[in-house]
Amino acid sequence: MNQNLLNELGRNADTFIGGESLIERIAAGKRLRVKLGVDPTRPDLTFGHMVVLNKLRQFQAMGHEAVLIIGDYTAAIGDPSGRDSTRPVLSHAQIEQNAASYLDQVFMILDRERTSVYRNSEWLAKMHFDDVLALARQMTVAQMLERDDFAKRYTEKNPISLVEFLYPLMQGYDSVMVRADVELGGRDQLFNLIVGRTLQRNAGQPEQAVLTLPLLVGLDGVKKMSKSYDNYISFNHSAADMLGKVMSVSDDTMWTYYRLLLEKDADAITRLKAGHPMDAKKSLAAALVGRFHSLEAARQELSNWEKVHSAREIPDEMPAFSWAEKLPEPEASLVDIAAASGLFPSKKEVRRLIEQGAVRVNDERRDNPAERLSAPAEGQSLVIQSGRRVFFRVTP
Repeated sequence: MNQNLLNELGRNADTFIGGESLIERIAAGKRLRVKLGVDPTRPDLTFGHMVVLNKLRQFQAMGHEAVLIIGDYTAAIGDPSGRDSTRPVLSHAQIEQNAASYLDQVFMILDRERTSVYRNSEWLAKMHFDDVLALARQMTVAQMLERDDFAKRYTEKNPISLVEFLYPLMQGYDSVMVRADVELGGRDQLFNLIVGRTLQRNAGQPEQAVLTLPLLVGLDGVKKMSKSYDNYISFNHSAADMLGKVMSVSDDTMWTYYRLLLEKDADAITRLKAGHPMDAKKSLAAALVGRFHSLEAARQELSNWEKVHSAREIPDEMPAFSWAEKLPEPEASLVDIAAASGLFPSKKEVRRLIEQGAVRVNDERRDNPAERLSAPAEGQSLVIQSGRRVFFRVTP
């Protein structure tokens, strides 16, 4: 029974340290405090965050308490894990804005009633300098340089600030303050999580178990999912964008998403592999869109995707705007019309897409960004398509 529970808790994990001690606490009737720290360095959570949030939800389903630490104080430093350079410093206003966004998104996965939320500024901001010195004495420079990223930067003579050396200590101190029984993180967090065990032991507390999860590969199937690499899907993506992005991944990446995002076991994946890969990918995309939007939205977007990709039909629903409201003249360039939709990051990007032949007007390819079009007559419209996912309609 104990081994079965260990296997279940460790499912999909890269590293599981302290599992036996955890089983003893559960057997004694303890409700575990399972910690996850997130630094609000960006406004959006991605499917990469979903991997560790799924594990935290699993503990909640077993009756344990999720302890979510919003690293509003540590975000001012930026986690150096996996970095080859110092992170840019965020303003307090940026951190606060991102923190509010994180909390809106995290409960798309977690049970709010079984989640305790803290900000680590609650204790870190109150520390005096002698407290910081006492914390710093608990780790040596040699121990810090055991971290692969620090060692690499040191060898290559890339700067490492003393503040970055403090980051693992600050994260570890969070575990002391919330008396964590377990801490979760990505595989690149292993060093930081072990520091938490050390600080708890020095504080006379039982050491937290450490459980790390794989880093989700991005849409390119090569690098980890990251906004920096533009290979991500965020919790806040529209149903259409989310479905289209999932459908764009390779078959190999698809099975990884089934395992880490939908938590399918090996037997279930084997059964899926026995069918057609396209059917499996559609099921994956619909399930993920259904989780963040609705099953109805998933069905609608999958139907639209099939029309565009299988039959080259125009989707039933798409964004629309009135020419009279957005464009002041009876004629306008294709670049200006597309930019008025608000669906593109810049006119420069629109121009690039047109020149590459990726834009169609009423299903006719256009490759001249300066081409001028007339406003549609009453009762008519222009349907403009960019690539396979962006459609919009221009009415009179």
